[in-house]
Amino acid sequence: MKLIVGLGNPGLRYYDTRHNIGFQVIDQLADLYESTLDRKDFDACWGKVRMSETTVLLAKPMTFMNLSGYAVQRLAHFFDIAVNDIIVIHDDLDLPFETIRLKKGGGDGGHKGVMSISEQLGDSGFVRIRLGIGRAQGMVSPKDYVLQSFSKEEKDLLAAVLDKVCSAIKVTLSEGIQKAMNQYHSRNVVKN
Repeated sequence: MKLIVGLGNPGLRYYDTRHNIGFQVIDQLADLYESTLDRKDFDACWGKVRMSETTVLLAKPMTFMNLSGYAVQRLAHFFDIAVNDIIVIHDDLDLPFETIRLKKGGGDGGHKGVMSISEQLGDSGFVRIRLGIGRAQGMVSPKDYVLQSFSKEEKDLLAAVLDKVCSAIKVTLSEGIQKAMNQYHSRNVVKN
């Protein structure tokens, strides 16, 4: 069994913000694989699907971003999911919008949701899918920027970005992370 976690903040106020792109990927996967994500326990909203002949839990922590590790740890513990069978999807300020980067293990890059997961699991060996949201222009603080909605231009491209991320996840599950990295590490995912 695998656990795929999209990071974000609960509530409609945050749904279409840059920080919640991980939630949007989970919702897209749920639609593609016909899951209702109707389970609401373990501090998460989650559901089961079959992807690439594997049982997968799709989850959105309901603890707010900086405490995401509590939900991930509870789900992983209850379902006996190993750290290397966890995929975490999150926003990344240091990557331009449309950029996808996959990696296994490593540091948290200052992302408090990833930091929380590493701390609660006691291990940072999970797969991360980092989705570029770019940096704010002008005097907008990073904290304010991530809680803003995508620009109109970004919204026009967002569906294609989400489609590519879902494809990258499918390749990761069926053929491994190295194949997915080779195929999906690109600046402009919409044109690939």
